[in-house]
Amino acid sequence: MWAFLSKRLRMWLVLAVAVPLGGWLMGKAADLIEQRRGPNTVSRTLHQANGWLTRRGKGPLAARTREQDRPAR
Repeated sequence: MWAFLSKRLRMWLVLAVAVPLGGWLMGKAADLIEQRRGPNTVSRTLHQANGWLTRRGKGPLAARTREQDRPAR
């Protein structure tokens, strides 16, 4: 079925679904590592990757995370 989708639609699906989901998974993995071993290089790197993907993602998870990251007024 993947072959029947246009190249542009496949790219949109990756940006809208896979990138935010990957960022969310990286954040959860970083949190689990920090719970077990404390902050370390791996958890900091995963948090940085999560932030990078969140800023560039275009899906619903990215928009929700951006709203939570804004400072309160």
